[in-house]
Amino acid sequence: MRKHRAFNIHRAVCKALRYLGYVCCGIALAALVGVIVFVLIDGVGAITPSLLFGRGLGSPTILPAFAGTLSLIAISCLIAVPLGVASAVYLTEYADNKGRFVRMIRVATETLAGIPSIVYGLFGYIVFVVVLGWGYSLLAGGITLAIMILPQIVRSAEESLLAVPASYREGAYALGAGKVRTIFRIVLPAASGGIVTAVILAVGRVISESAVLILTIGMVVDKLPGGLMSPGTSLALDIYYFANFGYPKEAAATSAVLLIFVLAINALAEGIGKLIKRKAGGID
Repeated sequence: MRKHRAFNIHRAVCKALRYLGYVCCGIALAALVGVIVFVLIDGVGAITPSLLFGRGLGSPTILPAFAGTLSLIAISCLIAVPLGVASAVYLTEYADNKGRFVRMIRVATETLAGIPSIVYGLFGYIVFVVVLGWGYSLLAGGITLAIMILPQIVRSAEESLLAVPASYREGAYALGAGKVRTIFRIVLPAASGGIVTAVILAVGRVISESAVLILTIGMVVDKLPGGLMSPGTSLALDIYYFANFGYPKEAAATSAVLLIFVLAINALAEGIGKLIKRKAGGID
């Protein structure tokens, strides 16, 4: 009788936890949908051709922000993604997650991942803007952002590589494949979903960052950047500028454009990840 009662209590608790999970998931989903709907409703109607493609001569425009954002994404990802994935491959495939050096790398990545972005901005300002004499420039901002997102990419890529079953590696070795070939033809394609997700999160952080960029690229919102060594702006900085200098409609419109931009990048990255898996032989 006592065992039957304990079983009923356990079953009731499990059912309550399951429904609680449904409720929490619904709340999170509702919050996400609410933010998206609010931003789109408030901002889509304020988007105009002059805002998107204007030259900034007497009227606000986000064309320089588009150019600056794309430049920052390209610079930071070209630096951080290869370094991050290569570091994760070394930790999982060669170092085998053992040794003092591996522990030092892991502590360093965990520590760097928790540092506030304003500290990265101050570091970029001191090193790149002042010491190296680059001044406010897209290159200084892009390298600083690369340093900021590198720990996130390392940890996410490492977890994705660890999730690949050991049987994949053993099967490749049994067929005569070397370690390098196994990594590039079997392990990395199998982990491509997690790696693409890490890159998406990193790009999202680059797009949404503002504290780092104020200290490294300035806030030149009225003209296109002349090159990587020239100052510029980003979509996040434009939102800050418009909201604080009397352009509420432009701030709402820029927020909507930024949201659409992030959704488009996510869809593109997901498509690239599926294409990599398909070319690798359909490993899921």
